[in-house]
Amino acid sequence: MNAIPQTAPQPADLDAMLGKMMGEVGAAFTAPLVVLGDRLGLFTTLAAEGPLTAAALADATGTDRRYVREWCSAMAAAGYVCYEPADETFRMTPEQIMVFADEASPVNMVGAFQVMAAMMRGEDKLADAFRTGRGVGWHEHDHSLFCGCARNFRGAYIGNLVQSWLPSLEGVTERLNRGGIVADVGCGFGESTLIMARAFPAARFVGFDAHPESVAAARTAAERAGLADRVSFEVGHAQDFPGKAYDLICCFDCLHDMGDPVSAAAHIRDALDDAGTFMLVEPMAGDTLAENLNPVGRMYYAASTMICTPASRSQDGAMCLGAQAGERRLRAVLADAGFR
Repeated sequence: MNAIPQTAPQPADLDAMLGKMMGEVGAAFTAPLVVLGDRLGLFTTLAAEGPLTAAALADATGTDRRYVREWCSAMAAAGYVCYEPADETFRMTPEQIMVFADEASPVNMVGAFQVMAAMMRGEDKLADAFRTGRGVGWHEHDHSLFCGCARNFRGAYIGNLVQSWLPSLEGVTERLNRGGIVADVGCGFGESTLIMARAFPAARFVGFDAHPESVAAARTAAERAGLADRVSFEVGHAQDFPGKAYDLICCFDCLHDMGDPVSAAAHIRDALDDAGTFMLVEPMAGDTLAENLNPVGRMYYAASTMICTPASRSQDGAMCLGAQAGERRLRAVLADAGFR
């Protein structure tokens, strides 16, 4: 073991560090309670029926009063719900509801907490990967990663995909309004695919994903939404999914996970119609580490360490772009694939 240099800490700096860590550890301790509250319907019930005492919330959700009292206390201490001492009730503000209880909200964050849970459950596999250099495939993670990612990214798609992202592409919305066919590559649970399908009823959509469990969930979602007549989902890889002459091919938050994103992008280029468009959406990042030392970079570097880089390393190519690849590296990938 390497010797640790014995340098006396500065008291003020140590106090500041410990103060920061109190907030960090408190947030980490609260994370599993958010997942639990979502699973048991505590957030949605409190949002719909509050203000409620802890006992009333427990009765309304069929849970134990003592456990729910402690959960409510933790949520109030975290600022995730509000507490009224006068009548010992708990309630949620409109902002708290948007973050924790409203599934259609563009800022719902519960999915991110589910991703955190999956990251913690994957610690043993990642420790082995760190020692051996091997990859950890997407399918090797806990199920909460799959549904957590779907919920986490859904908000951005609800708030941006139809309103701003697609209209920013020359001629695409006009083409989809007339019809056409769209491939959503790396579609996961199909959230992005179904949002586009609802907005463009004349077009047909097919989602491809290498993960059979996600494809099954997407098919169920399409049936439930009444869109299965023109939306289909298939197990397929980005490098060899079937079909030609697509009007639009999309990759949402997945190209950086691929072992060989260049060959994936090259196949996408070949599968497009001559007048077709490739839409690539990736996590926002600067081109250097220094540019990404911020709250967004912190979150994505952590997820990239536990999920994205191991996923790439488990595949042929293992380019390992990471979740903070930046525009310069992504442009280089697309140029190597033949895009202009």
